[in-house]
Amino acid sequence: MIPKTLQEKNAQGILYVVSTPIGNLEDITLRALRILKEVDLICAEDTRKTRILLHHFHINTPVTSFYDHNERYKTPLIIQKLKEGQNIALVSEAGTPTISDPGYRIINSAIQEAIRVVPVPGPTAAIAALSIAGLPVHRFAFEGFLPSKPGKRKNFLRKISNEERTIIFYESPHRIVKTMRDLIESFGNDRPATICRELTKVYEERISGPLAVLLALIEKNPIKGEITLVVEGKKSTK
Repeated sequence: MIPKTLQEKNAQGILYVVSTPIGNLEDITLRALRILKEVDLICAEDTRKTRILLHHFHINTPVTSFYDHNERYKTPLIIQKLKEGQNIALVSEAGTPTISDPGYRIINSAIQEAIRVVPVPGPTAAIAALSIAGLPVHRFAFEGFLPSKPGKRKNFLRKISNEERTIIFYESPHRIVKTMRDLIESFGNDRPATICRELTKVYEERISGPLAVLLALIEKNPIKGEITLVVEGKKSTK
């Protein structure tokens, strides 16, 4: 399907892709607050968390759920509202929509219908962690969540073990020890890495060191909360 030109869609609404705080509500931008107040509807991955945010900033815009399990059937409904001239904001549970979160389908559909899609930038856990990891950042790869099944996770890590860029992963506290063991198996004991947890929140923590040292620390003192893991790439032999 060939997208219409933007000039043909003057009467259509705008889809705003709005980043929201990953923890500290003060991290929301002034522009994001204005957009959330002005749009006709907010599509939220987690309506409960979004309503907490809206309530805090006295925003009364209607909210509808939009997450992995209803994205397929809700996308045409949202696209129709945009065609009718409604402006709509897409937000994820926290951070930037589509980054390991729902949103790809509706954004792609909007582009195909020549509906204007506007980013409203803000926090992303991956970039926040990368900025304080103390590892090379001129080139990096974001891999999101690793496969939950051990065999698939190990195979995937073996495939990227020669990656020379700094690598960013998301991981749950329930799997971080197993993931660290798998990383050591594929990347070696001495690969520098940083574990960031609960970024921007009360119990924010960053620990850095070789993979084996980090594993020993979290085996002794299990960590909780949302985790972003940053691992240095393989040193080039050239």
